[in-house]
Amino acid sequence: MKIAVFLSGRGSNFLSILTAIEENRLNASVGLVISNSADAGGLSYAEARGIPTAVFDRAEYADGSEFGRDMLELLLQEGIELIVLAGYLRKIPPVVIRAFSKRIVNIHPALLPKHGGKGMYGHFVHEAVIREGDVESGVTIHYVDEVYDRGEIIEQRRIPVLAGETPESLASRVLEVEHQLYPEVLQRLVNELSTDQ
Repeated sequence: MKIAVFLSGRGSNFLSILTAIEENRLNASVGLVISNSADAGGLSYAEARGIPTAVFDRAEYADGSEFGRDMLELLLQEGIELIVLAGYLRKIPPVVIRAFSKRIVNIHPALLPKHGGKGMYGHFVHEAVIREGDVESGVTIHYVDEVYDRGEIIEQRRIPVLAGETPESLASRVLEVEHQLYPEVLQRLVNELSTDQ
């Protein structure tokens, strides 16, 4: 199955996906990497492997619908069947969400619906978990719809928040779980989608 990975930063989840593909734990190929930032570190990983990349900066478009149409056109042109968000910090255009219904997934570093929504990513999430005195955190993988972090939950994995935990230590432990869980869930989705075709 041909997937597109959307990312905004260094791309550690993207690398875990590539590793899973190389180790035959994920029966897919990355056909496209999209970012909202030309400086995203994950783009260089893709380019080094000959994977096509594209940058879609919303600020360069006067019209939001044109932005969405251009993104969708590229996804269809590249034969993408599943969109995987891996640290992508922008909303997906509605036209893309409609065209890829139940074929866009995201990973979130907390147990949704807690600590989700606009602006809740990365260290902001881990700071909130500790500030609120949560006894556990973890990872949520969910389908993407028009509202940040609201889509149907596919799977969650919990970890305890340890005594003396810092946002940095929690982030590190959650990221380990992300790297293990995301390829597992993606393989399951690939199997399900392949059966539906």
